[in-house]
Amino acid sequence: MPGKNLSREEAQQRAQLVEVDGYRVHLDVTSAPDPAAAVFRSTTTVSFRCSQPGADTFVDLLAAVVRSVTLNGRALDPAEVFDGARVAVPGLAAQNELVVEADCAYSRTGEGLHRFVDPADDETYLYTHFEPADARRVFANFEQPDLKAPFTFSVTAPAAWDVYANAVHEEVTADGSGARTWRFAPTKPISTYLTAVVAGPYHVARDHYSRTLPDGTVLEIPLAATCRRSLAPYFDSDEIFTVTKQGLDFFHDEFDYPYPFGKYDQCFVPEYNIGAMENPGCVTFREEFVFRSKVTEAAYEGRANVVLHEMAHMWFGDLVTMKWWDDLWLKESFADFMGSFSQVEATRYRAVWLTFANRRKAWAYRQDQFPTTHPITADIRDLEDAKLNFDGITYAKGASVLKQLVAYVGREPFLAGARRYFKRHAYGNTVLTDLLDALEETSGRDLTAWSAAWLQTSGVNALTPQLTVDADGRITELAVVQDGDTLRPHRVAVGLFDRDAEGALVRTARIELDVTGARTVVEEATGHPRPALVLVNDDDLTYCKIRFDEVSLETLRGGLGEIRDDLARALAWSAVWNLTRDGLMPARDYLALVLRFAGQESDIGVLQSLHLQARTALDLYADPAWRGEGGRLLAEGAVRELRAAAPGSDHQLAWARFVATAANGPEQLQLVRGLLEGTARIDGLEVDQELRWALWLSLAAAGAATGEEVEQELQRDNTASGRRQLTQCLAALPTPGAKAEAWTAVVDSDELPNALVEAEIAGFAQADQRDLTAGYTEPYFAMLEDVWAQRSIEIAMRIVGGFFPKYQTEQRTLDAADAWLSEHKDAAPALRRLVIECRDDLARALRAQACDRG
Repeated sequence: MPGKNLSREEAQQRAQLVEVDGYRVHLDVTSAPDPAAAVFRSTTTVSFRCSQPGADTFVDLLAAVVRSVTLNGRALDPAEVFDGARVAVPGLAAQNELVVEADCAYSRTGEGLHRFVDPADDETYLYTHFEPADARRVFANFEQPDLKAPFTFSVTAPAAWDVYANAVHEEVTADGSGARTWRFAPTKPISTYLTAVVAGPYHVARDHYSRTLPDGTVLEIPLAATCRRSLAPYFDSDEIFTVTKQGLDFFHDEFDYPYPFGKYDQCFVPEYNIGAMENPGCVTFREEFVFRSKVTEAAYEGRANVVLHEMAHMWFGDLVTMKWWDDLWLKESFADFMGSFSQVEATRYRAVWLTFANRRKAWAYRQDQFPTTHPITADIRDLEDAKLNFDGITYAKGASVLKQLVAYVGREPFLAGARRYFKRHAYGNTVLTDLLDALEETSGRDLTAWSAAWLQTSGVNALTPQLTVDADGRITELAVVQDGDTLRPHRVAVGLFDRDAEGALVRTARIELDVTGARTVVEEATGHPRPALVLVNDDDLTYCKIRFDEVSLETLRGGLGEIRDDLARALAWSAVWNLTRDGLMPARDYLALVLRFAGQESDIGVLQSLHLQARTALDLYADPAWRGEGGRLLAEGAVRELRAAAPGSDHQLAWARFVATAANGPEQLQLVRGLLEGTARIDGLEVDQELRWALWLSLAAAGAATGEEVEQELQRDNTASGRRQLTQCLAALPTPGAKAEAWTAVVDSDELPNALVEAEIAGFAQADQRDLTAGYTEPYFAMLEDVWAQRSIEIAMRIVGGFFPKYQTEQRTLDAADAWLSEHKDAAPALRRLVIECRDDLARALRAQACDRG
């Protein structure tokens, strides 16, 4: 039998053979508080039908030990039917009952049933994460999205614990030996990857949502929000419930389909690999969304966006689920778009489209320019492909394309199509044509050509304005030129901007039109005065890279920060960043724009994006010969803006964090240490715990603090977060020993949990320590295949991406990557994809550096 992977063809064959009636799953996790206990007991009973009696199939299971397998009352020998990843099920009847009893492993990688011990109070916490295919680490099942079924869970856990699952619990019984068993109601039919169990002494806050439906009945949804007890003092559950209720109002108004999963729990869990997961009735979030220290408004906006993204999944993904991972976009693109769409319309966060344009789409543009880019509807051959396709195409590009579709067909026809889609396919599985059929019916448009251009091709177009003017300075022709391998139809707004009496750049005209083919004339622009700035994707209606004519680019160089409209300004920032990444604007010119105008940026989310991009421009895209000068200018500018920022403002906090990132000279490092020790003070700036760790990391990476000094900070913050931060600081120390210890801890051992793996890698990779890490290029390529074979895919992905020598921006590093790819053509396709993408980032950096050299 094949190993842990599952191919699309195998899933299709099994779906033709099997139809699942239901699962009963019992988990005994009473051993969890014992650190020596490696496994828990899992008992699965699955009832299913077979269309070809006498045929054979298999269920998926990753278990340490299989104790027994019983098919229709007949015992099967585990030694014969279990191969470590699958349980063979031979000789099926028309109606079948399979019982599998196994010992499954507690996880420390965030996959399966993850176990975490809180250093603050030694309490143990459990939670599951299964997407795309890790339910098999917890119970035997048919691990593919189109074999939906009801699940009935029961969990035996320590008596002091609470247990949460997808459905409400029906009873809790004590067994008299320090344990209780929680029995949950059956779920609606859902896919295996959507099941969930959360267990431990979690702090819980409760609320309730009620809504009168059109038929007069009242929908009652119990709400709960949980976190670790030690985080309870920081848990702003009221704000979470506010956004939750606003989201439920919005989605009920627009989707016209009552929330179908009973209760709505939101569990904030430790060491979580992703932002959140849409388990119906039991959504899990990374606990970093429980803010221990002051954060900016952008952080609250971001958390609200994730809450609404996951809520949108209750309909797009949970109620109606893709048939196979090829159509992952059917849930992720919609949730990404609807998260922002609902946030703008239903909450206090009105600047979401700025964040979307400046940060979310940057992710898409980057992903879409890799050699490994793929259409939104991707070709997913197996589970490893699926794991890698939770990417900027599936999420952000898909959401951008849907935003354009709304502009193309109209808001109401789009939402009407969604309503029809839910009602037609409730509790079922779908493919692309199912959604397009519904949208065509409600919009009256043939979407075949649109789908072919936008969903079934890859790559990003660039749109550039071309102008001719007459002797009086009036436009005789304005055209939009489209570049790219596939020319697509774009619904765009072209904005014309000029300076007003106060010198601000303001919109003087907005012309909306369809751009098709290589060149489209903007007829309505003829006769307008030649503007100072032409913005070809004003209002961000389409998905494209914005380019500029020379006059517009010069206007931005002298006045980008003076664009009055917030979204237009964010789009301009996005455009000049893309020019820098593409090697069309020298990195030093981009940094000059940041130094000149970032201090004027009013939107805190855009400002924080600029900080990240400025650091990337300096570290990767600037000419190495100028990098020192650029670093000095950036550090001095950061300190200047910190001192100028309004006391106590979000902008002040953002600049303080950027100072920690940029500090490199004696004066800045002295300020950093002074802020830590209280000998330096910035009016209004509270140096709280999270900022303290950022300042310690700055000093540690610069060699301006010892490991012993940093370790003392743990006395103030002996928490899970504190230990992660300490790990990163120690790995960042500029010594050969620190680098060797970090490398060994991650590469040569699998003892670290996922969160500490991430911290070690983050500390190891420091842009200003190129000489220290240069010697790891050869070992990196030597270890790749072993790591991929021996580690879980989640950890392997972090190691492959995190340790790639991205700061060794030299031709010989590129040659080493090319040599590995040439010599390992038979390596796992997912591994090759990761290396190809890292290699492409490096090649891009070399091209950008050449541009910066001039």
